[in-house]
Amino acid sequence: MAISRREVSKIAELARLHFSEEELDAFTIQFQHLLDYIEQLKQLDVNDIEPTSHVSLTEEFEKHIFREDEIKPSLPVEESLANAPDPGSGHFRVPKVI
Repeated sequence: MAISRREVSKIAELARLHFSEEELDAFTIQFQHLLDYIEQLKQLDVNDIEPTSHVSLTEEFEKHIFREDEIKPSLPVEESLANAPDPGSGHFRVPKVI
C-alpha cells in the first residue's frame, strides 16, 4: 500500500499540524516505512497463536501492574506550568467548551 504526499498533508490538516515542505517529504517516507512494515506483519501466520490480553505476562510485568500505591512528591506548580501556552494563577487555562 502506498501513501502519497497529498494524503500525509491531509492527515496533518486533520490533526491540525503544520509542516514545511521538507517535513512533509520526510513524513511521507516515514509513513511509507510504517505501512510496509504492517504489510510484512500481515503475512505472518498467527492461526496457532493464542490471543493474550497483555503483551507481556511475565512475573516482572505483574509485579509492576499490581504494585501498592505509594504517595510521592508532586511536580512543583511552577515547573508543571512552565510550558503551558496560557497559564492562569497556578492552573492550566483552557478555552471554554460548551
